[in-house]
Amino acid sequence: MMSKPSTPIAMALAALAIATPAAAADYVQAAGSSLTFASTYEGEVFTGRFPNFATKFSFDPKQLATSKLDVTIPLTGVTTANAERDDALKGADFFSIAKFPQARYTAAKFRSLGGNQYAADGTLSLRGISKPVTLTFIWTPGAQPVLTGKATVKRLDFGVGGGDWADTDTLPNEVAVSTKVVFAAVK
Repeated sequence: MMSKPSTPIAMALAALAIATPAAAADYVQAAGSSLTFASTYEGEVFTGRFPNFATKFSFDPKQLATSKLDVTIPLTGVTTANAERDDALKGADFFSIAKFPQARYTAAKFRSLGGNQYAADGTLSLRGISKPVTLTFIWTPGAQPVLTGKATVKRLDFGVGGGDWADTDTLPNEVAVSTKVVFAAVK
């Protein structure tokens, strides 16, 4: 049998413990993570990656309201294993890295899609433009939890590949983005 708190301070602390929602666990990106994209050029599929991205994640599946995701993406390291295409992507027509050296994705609204699947309704900031982008992901808990996610980015919404590259028959507007982020708990 539990006894009732006897002092006003004990009663206040007990009430505070009941009223305060649990905080999400804090994580940072660990080795083994990847951020990739895929598109086509004149019907030929190509893929690329952003090797130097960094992720901070505060997440608890039982406390989605307190969850937060913050991804910083340096664009200078973009690579598709094709030097000519890589130079074009870094240039003014695409990422314009001299003016916009990084992109950022942040989310503070999460939804359960059932099981261990979730959606992060966030904002992508790229080339000085911020637009909503939803990341759907699978959360695999454990000693080193893993987020495996996908999103679709409409490149023309961000001015990526405008002008001569705006023809979506040559280069589609929708770019598939995939990520696998391995996490370590912040101590």
